[in-house]
Amino acid sequence: MTDQCVPEEFTLTGASKNFIAITATESGEHIRPLHRYLGIRLVVEGGFLPEEIAPTPPLKSEFQGGAWYLRFDPTAENKKEQIVLGALKSKRIDIVAAKEGIGPVLAVSVKGTSKAFRNLVNRTEEAIGDCANIHIMYPGLVYGFVHFLRATGTTDLTLKPNDILLGKDGDVLPSVRDYARILEGLAGRMLVRNDYSRYESVALAVLKSDAVEGELPLLRDFPVPGSPLSLDSFFATLYRVYDLRFSYTYTDPGVKHLKRVVWHRDSPVISSLCDKNAARSQTDYSPRVSGE
Repeated sequence: MTDQCVPEEFTLTGASKNFIAITATESGEHIRPLHRYLGIRLVVEGGFLPEEIAPTPPLKSEFQGGAWYLRFDPTAENKKEQIVLGALKSKRIDIVAAKEGIGPVLAVSVKGTSKAFRNLVNRTEEAIGDCANIHIMYPGLVYGFVHFLRATGTTDLTLKPNDILLGKDGDVLPSVRDYARILEGLAGRMLVRNDYSRYESVALAVLKSDAVEGELPLLRDFPVPGSPLSLDSFFATLYRVYDLRFSYTYTDPGVKHLKRVVWHRDSPVISSLCDKNAARSQTDYSPRVSGE
């Protein structure tokens, strides 16, 4: 398996390049690679079949000899987003996992902000309404919200004060910290009868605009390590809630396809991660594999 087969969006480092170097946002091309990264991670780390994900990543799953294998397949990619019916209006959600005969079971809404950071709090009303709209129609849907911020600082003299995220000391501005506290309050929904306006999981990812080539661009000290808003915590919570919500699949063979799969360690995708040349990709998550 050659390096050329590995999609750039396989890692956060590759997926964030357009967002970090942003010059215009109208086309959405600055944020779509990050959507692809999240979708690929749901497959490789989360154990969802790529065929169940929309937009569909360039991956293909195969069941052979009682085991699941995952390989790269550029022809399998489909960039079309899934329309999900809400209680008040339909919505094209950025990433959706849907199970045959069941419908959408997990979804992730993504936002990206590169300026006007003092207006972040105003975005929460939209996020709350979006969450309630979907959960009223699909109470069992595991819904996540990820917000990417571009970390610009005072050293960039071309920026207006409202477009600066980091202060002179390199710390995140108070308005952004206030927004993080609000986001924490929007997460934590566990059971289907719980508050529809709360997400199951929420993440805030701050990407450094001056990241060195090949370096993981995440700002490491905000959110603080172990924060529920970190991307690692975000995905771990999504998987935990999903497994809790569909725990009966272990006893009912009629819906066993709801269970997250485990990839065989000899899968081409998994093998590529063990290749020495692939170490340069700075993979920031661990695949869900057998034989560990």
